[in-house]
Amino acid sequence: MLKSLFGKKEKVTKESIFAPLTGKLLDIEEVPDPVFSQKLMGEGMAIEPTEGVIVAPIDGQVIQVFHTKHAIGLRSQTGLELLIHIGLETVSMNGDGFDVHVKEGQKVKVGDPLITADLSLIREKAASTITPIVITNSDILENITKVSSGKVIKGTSNILDVKVK
Repeated sequence: MLKSLFGKKEKVTKESIFAPLTGKLLDIEEVPDPVFSQKLMGEGMAIEPTEGVIVAPIDGQVIQVFHTKHAIGLRSQTGLELLIHIGLETVSMNGDGFDVHVKEGQKVKVGDPLITADLSLIREKAASTITPIVITNSDILENITKVSSGKVIKGTSNILDVKVK
């Protein structure tokens, strides 16, 4: 009986990744940047956003906020590490048009606001508003299943189901 009370907790191995943005869901291979489309950074999806509010796609922790505010890294309860890269070639904007609402180390839940981005400014100053969502430690994946297609809603639409090894 004591062993069942104080035994190891079951390791979480399955989880869903929700849309961090509202817009059109794209396969990662459709991203017009070879670093993402050739999966050099890892597996994932992308969204062509219709609004600029980026929310947490998983329950987890903020592990990195890029100083240029164009990207954020999160770690989930399964150990999955996600990179949300807002737009393409947006690093050169040096944070202009991005408002960060979280800090490194902060715990987040699906739907919590992370960053607000000015899509008009991104269209004007960068290559694209297309936002890759990449699993940067894809080597821990046992299985990844695309769940949605077409239009997705931030914090609500499940885009990927994953199982880690």
